[in-house]
Formats: sequence, C-alpha cells, structure tokens
Amino acid sequence: MDTAYAGRAPAFDVNINGVWLPEEAEDAPDHVAWTRSLFGELEPMARGVYVNFLGDEGADRVRAAYGAEKYERLAELKARWDPTNLLRSNQNIAPAG
Repeated sequence: MDTAYAGRAPAFDVNINGVWLPEEAEDAPDHVAWTRSLFGELEPMARGVYVNFLGDEGADRVRAAYGAEKYERLAELKARWDPTNLLRSNQNIAPAG
C-alpha cells in the first residue's frame, strides 16, 4: 500500500498505559517496572508497532512502525521538505542524507 501507515493486518492491538497519581510519585519506579515487565512479556507476540502509541523509545522503534522501505521513502521526503528537521517533536524521522 502506498500510505505510510503499516501493519494493517493484525486483528487487534495492545496499548499499555502505566498511569499513577501525583501523590504516588514515590511509587513511580514500581509502576515503571511492572509496565516494562508487561511489555517485555507481550513483545515476543508483537507483529509490528503503531507509531502513535510510541513514547520516547528511539529511532529503531520508529523505523519498525513504518518498515524499512516506507521509512526510507519518508526520510527522503523529509530531506526535501524539512531538511533542517524543524518538525522533530513527534516520533521523528530524520531527513535522509
């Protein structure tokens, strides 16, 4: 398909949200730990990544969300239309080059 969105085949997706109240801030390490643990348990069953569910997980996960071929095409477009990477506060695709 010619759109950037990939992963249209799975019948469902999972979005893990670890959320806690400000007054539970001292428990944050425990909350982060169980959230990452659950992600780790489910990751072997994953068949892709939905870019809008990503946090600050790095360039490899952004690339996985689009697939290598589409990512390269988007990077080339980014190099043409945003070569200075001004629009980078999202799940960034760096300009090719």
